[in-house]
This record gives sequence, C-alpha cells and structure tokens, in this order.
Amino acid sequence: MRPLQILPSILTADFASLSAEVRAVTEAGADVLHLDVMDGHFVPNITFGPPIVAAMRPHTDRPFDVHLMIAPADPYLEAFAEAGANSIIVHAEAGPHLHRSLQAIRKLGVAAGVAINPATPVAAVAHVLDVADLVLVMSVNPGFGGQSFLPDAVEKIRAVRDLVRGRDIDIEVDGGIDPHTAGLVAAAGANRLVAGSAVFRDGPGGYAANIAAIRQAAMAVRGEVA
Repeated sequence: MRPLQILPSILTADFASLSAEVRAVTEAGADVLHLDVMDGHFVPNITFGPPIVAAMRPHTDRPFDVHLMIAPADPYLEAFAEAGANSIIVHAEAGPHLHRSLQAIRKLGVAAGVAINPATPVAAVAHVLDVADLVLVMSVNPGFGGQSFLPDAVEKIRAVRDLVRGRDIDIEVDGGIDPHTAGLVAAAGANRLVAGSAVFRDGPGGYAANIAAIRQAAMAVRGEVA
C-alpha cells in the first residue's frame, strides 16, 4: 500500500497573505502542497506562473505538486522545475504528444504526472505508464475551486488502480475532497488526496483539524491508525 498523503490546494488560500498561508498549512500537517496553474485557455480561470511558485518556495520544506491546467504545457516545464516543483502534472487532453511531455518532465529531475478529466477514459493513460510517476483523476471539471465531488470518479480511480497495479505509480485525486469523500477515494485506491476548500475554509486556526479529519477518514478505510 502506497503512503497516504494530504495535499492542500493553494488555489483556495488567501493570496493576499500567501507566504503566511504556505507556512500555516505546512505547520498544520500538509504532506505536499498542490499548486493549480491555470491559463484561461485550457480552463476558464487564470491563476499564477513560475514566479509565484518560486516566491512560495522559501516558505516551506514540503514538496510542490504543480498541476498544469494549461495548453501547451511543454514550453513551461523547465521554468516550473526551476521555480521549485517536485512533481509536474500535465493533462492528457492538453496536447498531442503526452509521452514526450512526460519524458521531458523526468529529464528535468522532477516526478512526472498525468491528469485525466471526468470525461476522459482511463485508457488515455495506458500507453504512458512507463514514463509516469503518478496519475491524477479529476473528480470535478477543472478550472474552479469549491466544486462538488463527481461520484463517477470512484469507479475511475478503481480502474486506474487496476491499470497501474505492480508499478511504482501514485494515484492522486483532485476535486471535492473532504472528510465525507476521502474514505470513498481512498478505498478505491487513491493515496494522494488534494483538498482545497475543505482545508482552507476555516482560516489558519482550523487548518490542522481539517487536514486531520481528511487524513483520518482515509486512514480508516485503509486499516491504518492515525
């Protein structure tokens, strides 16, 4: 069983106090920080680029999971790696040369991830598993925080689990993750849980309890004790 990790999504943090938010969520028990990069083209919203990632880097020792919801992604891979990314995720739907993109990420010394949207079949990643370190199943349509979990994602996570069985690949899930859905996705096989609103909704004073609640729900179905 792969280690369980909780990844707070910085998208829902207070950007007016970003350095303080990064430090607070780190101290609250985040395993990894998930950074959603949006371009206003592949998805409706625009968020931030490599300079903001680099600005956050000195404020935490946690790994940065950079989720590129942009098209094309390849021209920006090196900049995000240099900014401090530990893993970079590209979307299967964002370009015609997915295998090449994942190879390029690995050549930068960064873990390579591939994401699939709710309407994209699991088969879309079947032929790139030899160059992937993680598969991200979107449990909402990308582009906005605070959306409701799509139940069909559970079966898709199971399908990814079966597909990657025996490989050194993490399964990540992003969208609508909270203490109620964490157990569902963990039971299906996800070990990296991205959570935005469910972590940040109560302000810094609530981050530790919110992360702990998600972790405990996932650990319970994995037969683990906090």
